[in-house]
Amino acid sequence: MFGAVAVRVEADVLIPGRGDPITDGAVVFDGPAIAYAGPKGGAPDGAEVVRVPAVMPGLWDCHGHFIGIRHIDMAQALHEHPALCGARAAVDAARALQAGFTSVREVGGFGINLATAVADGSIAGPTIYAAGAFLSQTGGHGDVHRVPLAWVHESSARLGKRQLCDGVAECVRAVRLQLRVGARVIKVCASGGVMSELDDPIHQQFSDEELRAIVEEAGRADRIVAAHCHGKPGIMAALRAGVKTIEHGSYLDEEAAAAMREAGAILVPTRFIVDRMVALSDKVPPFAAAKILMIAERHLEAMSIAHEAGVTIALGTDIGTSGPDTLAPWGMNGHELVHLAAAGLKPLEAIEAATATGPLTLGPQAPRSGLLAEGYDADVLGMAANPLEDIAVLTEPANITHVWKAGVAVKAPSVA
Repeated sequence: MFGAVAVRVEADVLIPGRGDPITDGAVVFDGPAIAYAGPKGGAPDGAEVVRVPAVMPGLWDCHGHFIGIRHIDMAQALHEHPALCGARAAVDAARALQAGFTSVREVGGFGINLATAVADGSIAGPTIYAAGAFLSQTGGHGDVHRVPLAWVHESSARLGKRQLCDGVAECVRAVRLQLRVGARVIKVCASGGVMSELDDPIHQQFSDEELRAIVEEAGRADRIVAAHCHGKPGIMAALRAGVKTIEHGSYLDEEAAAAMREAGAILVPTRFIVDRMVALSDKVPPFAAAKILMIAERHLEAMSIAHEAGVTIALGTDIGTSGPDTLAPWGMNGHELVHLAAAGLKPLEAIEAATATGPLTLGPQAPRSGLLAEGYDADVLGMAANPLEDIAVLTEPANITHVWKAGVAVKAPSVA
């Protein structure tokens, strides 16, 4: 039935991504798609057998940035050469894959170009679904307030990581510019932020008309819009406009949670970056340190409110720096599962947020991924221990002994 390269992964526990775990399970694949996933007794023979304590789908990070910087000062980042940033980002992509993250929704950075390099085999990395440049109003979260505006526009044209736009016509054109380079999702800053110097995280950014125009233009190309939102005014405006994923959601309350549930919107809370900025405030510009301390406690409360209200949650980290000694390095993505558990998610729920829910953050662009099921992408992890017993197992890449991406072994004891 299967060719010589077919693989049968047998495990004490199979975690499908959604639904109950299966004791003594097996996953079989012969190429890029899963042929069987279920009880070991029903699995086809004729494949190379790999035995692990636990098997689960490849993980999704639904909010990351491949920008290749070693700091988080956005003004300083304007001066980084794109070749240097790209070289660092290539290493970051490999780190993400070795940590078990086989898919990344990249919401602003060099992801579109990096995705091409991964797809053509030039570098190792996850499958990347990128937004291109994120959209910001002038003076908004995506602007760099302390430098001349002309520098920001020049950087946007040269690097393609941010796009300032004002008024409905410019907003429509900004979406089209991202579609032109191959964006799979559109990212917009619908509130102020932490790393932007002068704006307030609570304030709404973009008018309702501008947000509606962005969503409608993206929708005509089957793309959904991901909205950076800390404050409730931005969250509610984004939902009114038809945004389908809310990023961060720091001031989400019961009313906003009910609106998200009604709209079928997904929360991508990114607790990892909040926790890291609080813990390593010496690596953060003073204006940002003050803002993160203002929102940190409220952010965790918002996560719990969303979970209790039945809002769908997807894992995202807001990771974006390069190198293990930096503030938010690639390879630490698994720590977000511990933060999800701290907000009240059971281990099985946290894993669902990190697997089966991930593709849903792409709307009509969603791949068949995130589940151990017949016909789904053969992105599969073999674990040294059962993460349902201790979710922190997923924070350490060494515990992920095997990674198959599209059926190809990219991490295993026998793979250099």
